[in-house]
Order: sequence, then C-alpha cells, then structure tokens
Amino acid sequence: MKDWHFTTRMLHLDRKGASTKGDSDSKYLATHAPIHTSVAFGYDDSADLAATFQGKQAGYLYSRQGNPTVTALQHRLTQMEKGKGSLIFATGMAAIGSTMLALCSRGDHIVSSRFLFGNTVSLFGSLAKYGLKQSFVDATDCSQIEAALTADTRLVFVETIANPRTQIADLQAIGELCRRRSLLYVVDNTMTSPWLFQPASVSAGLIVNSLTKYIAGHSVALGGAVTDTGCFDWQHFSGIDPALRKGDPALWGLNQIRKKGLRDFGGSISAQHAHDIAIGSETLALRMQAACHNASMLAQMLADHPAVRKVYYPGLASHPQHDRAKALFRQPGALLSFELQEKIDLHAFLNQLQVVIRSTNLGDNRTLAIPVAKTIYYEMGPERRAEMGIDEGLIRVSVGIEDASDLLDDFNNALSQAS
Repeated sequence: MKDWHFTTRMLHLDRKGASTKGDSDSKYLATHAPIHTSVAFGYDDSADLAATFQGKQAGYLYSRQGNPTVTALQHRLTQMEKGKGSLIFATGMAAIGSTMLALCSRGDHIVSSRFLFGNTVSLFGSLAKYGLKQSFVDATDCSQIEAALTADTRLVFVETIANPRTQIADLQAIGELCRRRSLLYVVDNTMTSPWLFQPASVSAGLIVNSLTKYIAGHSVALGGAVTDTGCFDWQHFSGIDPALRKGDPALWGLNQIRKKGLRDFGGSISAQHAHDIAIGSETLALRMQAACHNASMLAQMLADHPAVRKVYYPGLASHPQHDRAKALFRQPGALLSFELQEKIDLHAFLNQLQVVIRSTNLGDNRTLAIPVAKTIYYEMGPERRAEMGIDEGLIRVSVGIEDASDLLDDFNNALSQAS
C-alpha cells in the first residue's frame, strides 16, 4: 500500500493494511473490520494468558487496555500521521490528560501557547494544583517559547491552528528548538487534521488528535488519539519510569502512556465508537477539501461585507500568519471567526441563520456557529479572554461541506436581516 495515495489507503486499509491478527475478518471477506464488543478475552492455555499479561506476547486481556477494533483504528491513525504507533482514547481531552499525567511529575515545567483551547487551559490549570509548573506564551513567535524554557522544562505543547482566533504557532522553528534542546514536542493537530498537515514534518515527537472532529466528521462518536512519530529519542526523557526502561527505547513513551495513562485512568474508547470513527475517516481528504473551499469563500465574503468588522482566517492575505499557513498546510483550514460591527446584535444575527446550526462542536460535515465569549470561553472571564484576543462579540464558524452558494446566501441574508 505504500504507493497508494491518502484516500485509497484509508478506503482499503481494513483489507490490505491490518497490522494485528484479528483486525480484519478474512474468513468472510468483509470490506470493513468487524466490531469486537467483548470486554474480556479468554485463553485456552493459562501460560499464554500469563505471557500476554507480562508483555512477552501480543494479545488482548481487557478492553480498557486494548481491543481488536480499537487496534484497527490505532493502525489507521498511525498510517494517517506516518508515525510509529498510536493510542486511542475516549475523547481528545482524555488523550491530552492521560499523556500529561503519564509523562509529567511534580516540579516538572511545560511551555505552551497562551492561545490554547479553553478545555485544555482548564486541564492544565487542574494539573498546576498538583505541582506541574507552566508557562503560557505567544507561540506564534518561537523566541518567546525559548525565553520561557527552564532547567525543569520537560515538554512544549502547541496547537497547529488556535481555536477560535486561528493564530498559527511557529511550528517549524519550535520543532528545531526542541530538537536542539532534546525536549519533547507535542503538537495538537486537531484543527488541521492529518490531511492538511503532518506534525512529524516539523519534528513533533507526539501528535494529539481529537477524532471527534474532522477525522470522524459525522458528530456521532467521541474519540482521541496520541501518535508517536519516532522523531523523539525517549532515552533523553527523564520522566520514563525506570521499570519501563526496557526493550526498544522507541516504544518507551507510548508504553508509559498506555500503562500510566490509558490503563490507570481508564479513558478507553468503546468498540462501537472506534468503528464509527474509522468509517468516517475514510472520506477525510474529500471532506476537508470541500470544507476548506467553502471556508475560503465565506471568509472572503465576510471580509468584504460592511456589516463585518474583522475576519480571522489563515487563508486571507490579511492574516498575520498567512504566509506560514501557505508554507505548512495543504489548505488554510475550515475554521474561521469574525466580529460584527458594534451596532449589530450577534444573537439577532445568529438566530437568522437557516443553513448554519448554532452548536458548540467543530469539524462536523455541517456548518456550525457559536458566540465564543458567551459560551465556550465564558468561564475564563473577560480578563483572560482579553489576554487571548477574544472579543466579546466574536463568532466562531466551523465550516462544513454544504453547497457553497447555499452557505454564502445564508450568511448574506442573516447579515442583511440583523443590520
């Protein structure tokens, strides 16, 4: 399959790319891997059961730690990101939380973007209460990342495109910095997806994806993933438990996240959701092309409209990181945000939309819009929102795959009515 392109590989991965016995069902020639709903797995020979528990042979024991359907999705994510291995979790937040809890200890320091997604900020705030030191800086400028490093810094965590203001981290330069300093570089690829960008290209050691978003596309299943790219030498990471420093060093990181994160905290995905996400992922490239096309057209229309004060979208030449987006990503993404002129009530505008759904999610096949400061960033308070550059009237739009003309007409009509 190595010469096949992205969509062809995703469509035929179940038949041609199963990495573990049991991922595919050759007996019935199924075109999709079956769903294994069993929680427990039995062995004819207790010696095999013991050997599997001790990690001396491959196999399944309990679905909190592994399941054939989940393994098939892990293999799919690894193929998407061109990595060395992946772990699947119940949600994207479970993936981030389990990774941080597995790899960091009291007194460790992390450097991150001050434009992080609100729930990730909340999680890091919780971890701070247990002694994890943190610095939040403007990640669009690598020099600010470097200035924040200390002797206790263990990792740098950034997102490819910030939600909702679409700032783009200085991904290449940060990767080079982390490589020079032997620091773990963790990149959340949710906003771009493996189709638009592959963080391994900028030396990320670990990649996080919320599978709920673009990879699934259909908003019927929650999921998250952590992928090891093979770019980081885990022998330089002091946080690996001595008991786990055995075997291939390239596997130390994922093994520790599996045992100390996934197993111990139990953020396991169900087999049904893993299957649903796998089915959705087959059309990722096709959906992203359509959504990015729509987003580009909508962003330009909004930028030209007199009722709109400001538009944030990396595809616009006015965006501060426009050139960076062109250099790094296939397309500038399917998420944008904008501010209305002060005289226009944002609720009145949003309530006029007919095609667009007023909803908190993103990465759906359907276009979704939400008043940011009054919903997903409300708990932060006005001071923290101001630090992140989030205007009180900011509207975020996750652009879907509707016919572009219908989408543009909907926004034009709503703007006219609200004005």
